[in-house]
Amino acid sequence: MKKKRTTVRTTQGGNGKKPKRAAKKAKNKPEILDLTTVDEIIARYHGEKGALIPVLQEVQGHYGYIPEGAVPRIADGLKVYQSSIYGVMTFYTQFNLKPIGRNIVRVCCGTACHVKGAERVSSKFREVLKIPVVETTEDRNFTLEQVACIGACSLAPAVMVNDEVHGKVTPDEAVTILGQYKK
Repeated sequence: MKKKRTTVRTTQGGNGKKPKRAAKKAKNKPEILDLTTVDEIIARYHGEKGALIPVLQEVQGHYGYIPEGAVPRIADGLKVYQSSIYGVMTFYTQFNLKPIGRNIVRVCCGTACHVKGAERVSSKFREVLKIPVVETTEDRNFTLEQVACIGACSLAPAVMVNDEVHGKVTPDEAVTILGQYKK
């Protein structure tokens, strides 16, 4: 099978929303991706009912996100509408429509964290990382998110970086936390 190369612009925002500010690299130069792996993944699920989510999971596992150019291939291979694929990708938060950082910073904004100052902590992360919420730093080291609850209410305000929970975080401690995850 002949390898196909596809040019993919990676400026579409997560969950179907366009980002307020796209990374400079994405604006200036589209990313060239070899999408033959998508075809191989689809071939393994040929004719299988309910294959869409496992295919999306494998594609994201390979690329780190679901490249826009993969969607038409998945639609053709699984015989589903592209709109159905986007519906699934935007419904489930596990799927990313753009590259994410090596470190995911999740600021809890649940009631307890909100009352204890989560917005000040989130503001400090935005200031230091120089990105808005739901964006990734240019070097792809950090992605910043605000989440409804991480289940650490007694540690409010809480922040989760990857799988590690940091509790009773102050704006000054936000800087220290980021330092632990620098390249």
